[in-house]
Amino acid sequence: MSELKTYKSICRMCGEGCGIEVRVRDGKVEKIVGNKEDPVNCGRICIKGSSAATWVNLENRLTKPLKKTENGFVEIELEQAMDEIAEKLLAIQKKYGDNAIGVWKGEGIGFAQNEELARRFIHAVGSPNYFSNDTQCYAGRYTAFNLVYGCWPQADLRNSKLVILWGTNPPAAHSYWTQQINDARDKGAKLVVIDTKYTEIARQADIYVNVKPGCDGVLAWGVIREMLERGVVDYDFVEKFTLGFDELKAYAQTFTKDYVAQYCEIDGEVISQIVDLLDAARPHITSWPGTGLEHQQDGVNSVRATTYVDVLAGAIDQKGGMLVTQGMKINNLEIYDEKPLLDLKPIGADTHPVLYHMRKECHTLELMDQILSEKPYPFKGLVMSAANPALTNANTGKVLEALSKLELLVVKDLFLTETAELADYVLPAASYLEREELHYNAAGHYVFLSTKTSDKGLQTEYELFKGLADRMGAGSYFPWKNDHELNEWLIEPSGLTMEQLQNNPSGVRHTEIEYKKHERKLAAGEKPFNTPSGKVEFTSEILKQYGYEPLGKFTYVPDYIAKPDAAYPYLMMTGARKPMFFHGRYRNIEQLRKAVPHGQIEMHPTDAAKLNVVTGDRVRVTSRKGSIEIDVLVMNEKEIHPGSVQITHGFKHENVNLLTDDDVRDPISGFPALKSVMVNIEKI
Repeated sequence: MSELKTYKSICRMCGEGCGIEVRVRDGKVEKIVGNKEDPVNCGRICIKGSSAATWVNLENRLTKPLKKTENGFVEIELEQAMDEIAEKLLAIQKKYGDNAIGVWKGEGIGFAQNEELARRFIHAVGSPNYFSNDTQCYAGRYTAFNLVYGCWPQADLRNSKLVILWGTNPPAAHSYWTQQINDARDKGAKLVVIDTKYTEIARQADIYVNVKPGCDGVLAWGVIREMLERGVVDYDFVEKFTLGFDELKAYAQTFTKDYVAQYCEIDGEVISQIVDLLDAARPHITSWPGTGLEHQQDGVNSVRATTYVDVLAGAIDQKGGMLVTQGMKINNLEIYDEKPLLDLKPIGADTHPVLYHMRKECHTLELMDQILSEKPYPFKGLVMSAANPALTNANTGKVLEALSKLELLVVKDLFLTETAELADYVLPAASYLEREELHYNAAGHYVFLSTKTSDKGLQTEYELFKGLADRMGAGSYFPWKNDHELNEWLIEPSGLTMEQLQNNPSGVRHTEIEYKKHERKLAAGEKPFNTPSGKVEFTSEILKQYGYEPLGKFTYVPDYIAKPDAAYPYLMMTGARKPMFFHGRYRNIEQLRKAVPHGQIEMHPTDAAKLNVVTGDRVRVTSRKGSIEIDVLVMNEKEIHPGSVQITHGFKHENVNLLTDDDVRDPISGFPALKSVMVNIEKI
C-alpha cells in the first residue's frame, strides 16, 4: 500500500476551529481525528469533525462549473464560467447602476480572510452591497456586546467559578466549550442554564431555569434588581468604568420577583438562588447568550441585559470572567475607508443603521424586499459563496420568489444545494481541507495556519474574487499570486512568519493574555474601553446618536403577548442545533442522517394529549406565512415549556422556514423573531 501521510490542521465543519489530524493516502482523505497537541480542543473532536473524511469524498460533490440552460444545467469550463459571470455583472452595473450587484458570504466558507475577501471584492468593483449569514446569526449579539463593551468578549470558562448560559447549548453548538466548563466544574465552579428546552447542557446544571420563549431579558432584569437590592455589585468598577448606572437602577425597579415570575412562568425564588451564586463567585463569572436571545423580538436588548449582570459583578476582563480580547495585528483586507460608497445606499443601512454602523454589513431580509420592489433602486445580480438561504433564511416563500427574480445568481458551493438549484451558474468550491487559511482563537490569543491536505484542483475563495476582479477592471485590489502570498501579507504586522506557523501547526500564541487592561489604560490616560465614552455603557452613546432608547430596556413585548391570536395558539421555536448537523449542512452524510433522518416537531406531553398525538404521528403546522407537514416527537415534561414547540431547521422536506416570519424583527438588528412564531397544529 502507498504511504499514509498525517497533517495537523484546523477543522471548519462548524465555527469553533478545533485542532485535527488529517490522514491522507494517494491524495485522498481517509480519516480525521483530534490533535492532542492543540490547546483549544486538546484532542477531542465531535461527530461532524470526524465525518469530514466522508463529506469531502462524496460522489455527488461538484467538480465542474454548471451553467443553466433551457434544458437544465450543463457542465462548462471554469474560465468560460468566470468570463461569462464577469461580463454579466458588468452589464448589470452598466444598465442599472454600480449598486445593482452584491456578494453574499455564507457560513460554509468560514470567517476571517474569506469574509474580508468578499467585502474587499464588492467594494473594489463599486458596490456597497455585502451580505452574509451573520444577519440571522451572530451580528445581533455582536452589536449588543459592542454597544456595552466596545468589543466581542470571550468567556474564560476554564477559570470561571460560575458559568451562566442564556439560550445556548455547547454540546450541540460549541463543542470544546463543554470541555472547558467541565474543567471548571471539576475545580468547584457552578453552572446555571436558562433555556426554553431541557438541553444536554441543562441536564448538567446546578440551576436550570425553564423560561418562556422571548422572556430572557425580563429574567435578566429581575436578577439585576436583586443584585442592586442586596449590594451584589462591584461599586468601585461601576463608578470608575461605567456609564448610565443611575438610569439602570431606576429602570430595574420594575422587575420584582412576582412580576418576573408571572411574565416568564417560573418560580421567582430562582432569582435569589442565582444571585447567591453570583455573590459567592464574583468576579470570576462567565456568561454567554446564544442565538436563543438574538432570535427574539427584543434580541439586542435582551443580550445587553445579560451583559449588565456581568458588569455589575465586576467580571469584566478578569481571570475567569468576560475577557476583553487583544486581536492579532494583521493587515486589513477591507477597503471601507478608501471606498465607503455610502452615497450608493447600502441595502438596509437606513432601516438598521446601528447594525451597519457596527458591522458595515447589508441586511439579507431587506435584500429580499428590495429585489421584489426594486425600491429604492433595482438589485439584479448576486454572487453567493457557501450559503443556502432557500433553506436557512426566514420566510422561504419570499426568498425563493426574490432569488428567482434576479437576472444573475451565481452560487459557489461543494454540493448542489437548494439555493444552487436556482442559480444561473454554479461553481465548485474547495473545501477547508483543500486550501491554506489563517484561523484565530480569540480567547487564547492563538493563531493557526491550516494545511492544504489534498488538492482536487478546485477554486479557492481568493481565486474566485481575484478572478472576477481581474475581469471587471479591479484587479489592482488583488495583487497576490495565490492564497499563500496573501497569508504572508496578512500576518506582516504581527511579527510572525509563515515558517513559524508552518512549523507550529498546533498554534502560536500571538499575544500574552493581560487581565484588567482597563486599569492600566486609565492610569495611562487612555480610553479604558473601545466605546464612544471609553467606559462600559449601560446607556449607549451610539444608540442615542441614532435616535434609539440608550438603555437596554425590555421595550418590545413579544407579539404573542401583545397581539395574541387564537388562530395560532402555540409558540414555535427554531434555530436549535443538533450535534451532528450545522445549520443547513451535513444531511448528505449518510452516517449523520441516520441519527435524525427527517425533521420533527418537539412538544410537551400535555400539548400532545390535547392534540391526541403520539411520537411518530403526522401533523400539519401552519403560521401566517405557510404550512408544513411533519412527524411528532413527544418530549419528557421537563424537556420543553408547555405551549411551546420546537422544529430544527435545515431539513428540505420539513423546511421550518416556510413558517417563519421575516417582518417580526428586533428593531436594532433587524433579526427575525425565530424563537416565538405563532402557529396552529392539527393532526393529519
